[in-house]
Amino acid sequence: MIVKRAVILAGSIFLLGAVYSTQAQEGDELPPLESDWTGPMPTQYSKGDKILTLGAGTVFPAVFFDNKGNTYTHNIFAVGGMGFGGYSYFLSPHWFIGGELSGMFIGTLNKNSFLFMVPFGLLGGYQFVFGRFEFPLSLMLGMVAQQYLERGHFSWLFLKPSASVFWRFNPDWSFGVNAAWWWVPEWPEDAAKSRYGNFIELSLSARFHF
Repeated sequence: MIVKRAVILAGSIFLLGAVYSTQAQEGDELPPLESDWTGPMPTQYSKGDKILTLGAGTVFPAVFFDNKGNTYTHNIFAVGGMGFGGYSYFLSPHWFIGGELSGMFIGTLNKNSFLFMVPFGLLGGYQFVFGRFEFPLSLMLGMVAQQYLERGHFSWLFLKPSASVFWRFNPDWSFGVNAAWWWVPEWPEDAAKSRYGNFIELSLSARFHF
């Protein structure tokens, strides 16, 4: 299945990244599970700071249209579920790059059927920091595998602009909420059947800083 192959490919990419990050930090002490930090929150990050993010939430179908800009009625429910994992590396106190792997499912009007999506790709962004509050803005550029019943489709382009608000609990952890827009194009061989799906994501996430 296309979704299964995409998960294996994306998982391999993230596994290689994790191995590289681990090797780069050989000899470093592991961060404690609990922190006694009580001092003021640093106002800036440093080059080389890294973040692992895990999140889950909901997705809502928005507008769907064709090559001519005409909207059309879809056959999926008003809400679905999603989850994601990501890695970020800071190039400066504010700019960062990284990658993200997501998974989404949403029911359709047909009985016992679901639409599945697995987007993955690279991301870049800029983060504002005010005390313990952090406001990352990012854009993910990648690909997405889709599966519906026996029909699979792989799109070579997927865009996801997002904005988040996080509260820094301690030096190791922060928690927040995210809002994002998924742009999912479908370009079959017959260009007249091209479609452009748009979804809204609202999610909660936790970040581990190291």
